[in-house]
Amino acid sequence: MSAQMYENFKVNSSKVQYTDEEIISNYTYSTSKTSVVNGELIVEPVNTNYVFKTDRKVPKLGCMIVGLGGNNGTTVVAGVIANREGLCWKTKTGLQKPNYYGSVVMASTIKLGSDAEGRDSYVPLKSLLPMVHPNDIVFGGWDINNADLAEAMERAQVLEHDLQRQLVPHMKEIRPLPSIYFPDFIAANQKDRANNVLTGTKKEQMEQIRRDIREFKESNKLDKVIVLWSANTERFSSILPGANDTWENLQQSIERGDDEISPSTLFAVACILENTIYINGSPQNTFVPGVLDLAIQKNVPIAGDDFKTGQTKIKSVLTDFLVSAGIKPTSIVSYNHLGNNDGKNLSAPQQFRSKEITKSNVVDDMIASNSILYKEGEHPDHVIVIKYVPYVGDSKRAMDEYTSQIFMGGHNTIVIHNTCEDSLLAAPIILDLVILAEMCDRISLRLDTANEFITFHPVFSLLSYLLKAPLVPEKANVVNALFKQRAAIENIFKACVGLPPDNNMLLEQRI
Repeated sequence: MSAQMYENFKVNSSKVQYTDEEIISNYTYSTSKTSVVNGELIVEPVNTNYVFKTDRKVPKLGCMIVGLGGNNGTTVVAGVIANREGLCWKTKTGLQKPNYYGSVVMASTIKLGSDAEGRDSYVPLKSLLPMVHPNDIVFGGWDINNADLAEAMERAQVLEHDLQRQLVPHMKEIRPLPSIYFPDFIAANQKDRANNVLTGTKKEQMEQIRRDIREFKESNKLDKVIVLWSANTERFSSILPGANDTWENLQQSIERGDDEISPSTLFAVACILENTIYINGSPQNTFVPGVLDLAIQKNVPIAGDDFKTGQTKIKSVLTDFLVSAGIKPTSIVSYNHLGNNDGKNLSAPQQFRSKEITKSNVVDDMIASNSILYKEGEHPDHVIVIKYVPYVGDSKRAMDEYTSQIFMGGHNTIVIHNTCEDSLLAAPIILDLVILAEMCDRISLRLDTANEFITFHPVFSLLSYLLKAPLVPEKANVVNALFKQRAAIENIFKACVGLPPDNNMLLEQRI
C-alpha cells in the first residue's frame, strides 16, 4: 500500500477551533509516574488535560547572524536568495535547481493518519502550523572581517562557480556590522581576519549590539528578530563565584570589563535585554549561570549549543540502535579532518576542547537507560580527534569506529566513513533553528482548570534535535537520542492542532 502525500489538511474535531487570530486545541497528555514501594517499582498512568493556543499570525522575521561572513553565514544567505530568486546553475552533471534539502521544516513530512484502505497520509512538516518561510527571512549580522558577502562567499569556496556568479549582485550589497573580538577567546590564527571589530569597554560593546538589533528591526520594519551565533568556537569560560554565577554578578562583571566575559556571552545578554531570541550554534559555554538567570527573569527564549550536522547526528542514531538492541558499545572513536576556517580555529587546543566536550556527551543518556549493559558509572571509551587539513576545504571527512560486546563474549565492530560538505549541512539546520524557535515563541498552553496561558520554558529544549549539546532547563533530562528528539517536535506540534501522537501501534492492521 502506497502512502498519500498532501500539501494541506484540516482537523475535523470539536477539540480544535480555528479563528483568524489563533488555533485553540484541547489535548490530553498521557504519561506514567513511577515510585518504589518495598523494593518494587510501581507504575501509575497519569492523564493531564491541557489547552494549547497558537498564534496564527506569521511575523515578518529577521535573522542576525554572528559570523555572517563565515562559511555558514554566507551559505545560508546565498541559499535563501537562490531559492527566493529561482536561480539555477550549470554543473558538470547538468542543470541544478535550488532546494531546501536537509531542512526538517522544509523537506520532511509528518504522518497524520491512515485512510480507509490503510494507506498512510502525510503532509510537509511546514504545513502543520503557520510557520515562517525561509524565503521571507531578512538577513543581517556581524563579523570580525569586513568583506562583503559576495567576497566572503568566494572565499568560503562552498558553492558552485556558476551559482556564485549569479549571486554576486545580490550578495555584494550585504556587509557585516563590526563585531566583538577578544583575542583570548578564539585561536590566535584568526587575528589576520579581525579588521572589523568594535572598540570601547565590554559594556559599551554590548550596548552597541543592542543598538544594532534595534536599528536592524526598525530599518527593515520587522515584527521579530532572532540572533544566532555561527562565529568561531570560543574556549570555555571559567564559572567564577561572584563574577558570572548570577545575573547581578554578571552585570557587575560586564561593567568592570572582567577578562572572563566572552563575546558570545555579551551577545546573549544584549539579546535578552532586547527581548530577542538568541541561539548558540557553537560548543562554548555561552550560557553561564548569570545568562540563564537573566533569560529566566526576562522570560526570553534561548537555545544551544552547537549545530548537529553529520558525525554527531549519526552517533546519536547508531548508539541508540545498539543499546536498544541489547548490544553493548564499549569503544567509540571519532576522527575528523577539515580545511575550512572552523577547522583552522579548532586546531588550537582550547577551542578544540570546547568541541570535544559537546561531542563526547552525546551518548550519555542512552548509556544511562540500560543498567543491564552498564553498571553505575560505567561508560564506553569515547575519543574524539579533529585535525586541520587546508586542502580539503569545506569537505569534511569523518571516520567512526564502534566496537561492542555481543552474545557470549563476542565482539562486533562497525566502521563508518562520512564525507560531508560541512556548510551545506549546517545551513538548513540554521534555518530550521530560526523557524522552529519563532514558531515555539507563538505557542502557549494551560491546564484546562487554569485561567492563564503560559509559554514554554525560556530554554527551548524542543530544538535539541538540531543541537549537539542541547541546553535544557534545570533538573530536566537531557535527551540526545535523535528519534526521541524528532518525535517531541512532531507530537507537540500535533497537540497544537488537536491530534494524538503517532504511537506506531497500528492495531487496526494487527487484529
